[in-house]
Amino acid sequence: MPIVAQSTETTDWVSRFADEVIEESERRAPGKTVVVASGLSPSGPIHLGNLREVMTPHLVADEIRRRGLQVRHLISWDDYDRYRKVPEGIPGVDKPTYEQHIGKPLTSVPAPPGSAYPNWAEHFKAAMVEALAELGVEFDGISQTAQYTSGVYREQILHAVRHRADIDAILDQYRTKKAPQGKKPQQKAVDEAELEAAEGSGAASEDDGSSGSAGYFPYKPYCGNCEKDLTTVVSYVDDTTELSYTCTACGFAETVRLNEFNRGKLVWKVDWPMRWAYEGVVFEPSGVDHSSPGSSFQVGGQIVGIFGGKQPIGPMYAFVGISGMAKMSSSKGGVPTPSDALKIMEPQLLRWLYARRRPNQSFKIAFDQEIQRLYDEWDKLDGKVADGSALPADVAAHARAVGTAARELPRTPRPLPYRTLAAAADITAGHQDQALRILSELDPQNPLGSLDEARPRYDKAEAWINTQVPADQRTVVRTEPDAELLKSLDEASQQSLRLLLDGLADHWSLDGLTHLVYGVPKVQAGFPADATPKDLPPEIKTAQRTFFALLYHLLVSRDTGPRLPTLLLAVGQERVRALLGE
Repeated sequence: MPIVAQSTETTDWVSRFADEVIEESERRAPGKTVVVASGLSPSGPIHLGNLREVMTPHLVADEIRRRGLQVRHLISWDDYDRYRKVPEGIPGVDKPTYEQHIGKPLTSVPAPPGSAYPNWAEHFKAAMVEALAELGVEFDGISQTAQYTSGVYREQILHAVRHRADIDAILDQYRTKKAPQGKKPQQKAVDEAELEAAEGSGAASEDDGSSGSAGYFPYKPYCGNCEKDLTTVVSYVDDTTELSYTCTACGFAETVRLNEFNRGKLVWKVDWPMRWAYEGVVFEPSGVDHSSPGSSFQVGGQIVGIFGGKQPIGPMYAFVGISGMAKMSSSKGGVPTPSDALKIMEPQLLRWLYARRRPNQSFKIAFDQEIQRLYDEWDKLDGKVADGSALPADVAAHARAVGTAARELPRTPRPLPYRTLAAAADITAGHQDQALRILSELDPQNPLGSLDEARPRYDKAEAWINTQVPADQRTVVRTEPDAELLKSLDEASQQSLRLLLDGLADHWSLDGLTHLVYGVPKVQAGFPADATPKDLPPEIKTAQRTFFALLYHLLVSRDTGPRLPTLLLAVGQERVRALLGE
């Protein structure tokens, strides 16, 4: 495999990582396919924070693929992890009923009521698989249930057990001695951070192995009676691989031969480095929680050598937040998933949010009004890329957002401003013929012929209005003029309405109405309608805000609402004239 480096003067973070990964892969396995990896635990809804675990290696793998090299992106579905807790907010899930399954593999827990899938893990995995397909993410999925129960890892398990003393010695370097009251606060914090990271990155338990009468043991059997992992290995014979365990949950005990036994798994801090070695992973990012001293990524860097492998290179990635929400946690419920995001935004925008920020930079995904600003920013970048004025790193992020090495993602033929589409959907309350009327008047010289030209962006904006905007913030146009308010207006306010009404017919387009509504206060103050802010005194801005508030009150009985040009188009010229007292 030749080493292909990026030679452009200014490169983005993806290109730099691709350079490093290609070089590292060539050192480790010359001529072989480059392997990058992600790990996801379908213990509940797989949220947008977990998506960074996938998008970081996906973008790097895609850059490598664009350079003509063979690359494999593995996603390990950690569906053989223990069911650790019942997530909040899962429809139909009765907490006491599901708490009875804690300790079982995720694939042995019943799916939520009404699900079409055979078990808990498959139910939550399916939504993520569908979202990744829409995002254009190519990957090879590996079910850890299938790997363990079919005996794929048998030799690795036996190897780990033979070297359990070496593993124990490594782990012991990071264990904090217990004080009489329990763990020291700093170790407790590490454990809790690991558990949080477990919800999306594979770590299912803080337990690093059994410490029963057989001493340290890096393998946990699932009970042959109750299927739970609340087991303790009480004896093991190396020559015969005869293993005896007891279950603290149900009291069951049995003796098995580990070289024939497929109902258990290596504990997390051993399992993860084992897989690095087994799959030959060169690149895998890890969350900041996994990279604290004594955490699984740090410890795994030493344990992987026992399996003859090397720790992958890869960055720590920072948290992804949601506008108005704290850090996401699958087990706490109510956190948006990639599927939720793709209901209200096009895949290009979601890809761009992950591509434009370095992995160690945190960022937020907007489900509130901020989504309109994000779309404005995206459309502005789209224009700069088209006219050649965008910076190289921005061009690269844009290219990674709109498509992959394999294909360009489907695009909206007429990408009208998201805020305009949302306003039209809001005001028309689902009446598509009315929405088309409004949108076709945005540009009279090139009218929209069908809503399909504005799809899927229109559908995303409509979904945002219907699912994310509170009812008390929805726009309801008045049915009758506010006679009392109109009667109370002073001469200046009446004049501003007359200027607007006089200009409606000649300015009935989005650009024309924008010019008109901003121009009325300027004209009233003796300035040209097209005067720029630098040519105007500060009082003009105050006058504009006062004028806008008056229009909102007369049209929708509120201080604010959708942008006025869009609102005027949506209401229609005849109705606007009536509501403004003509």
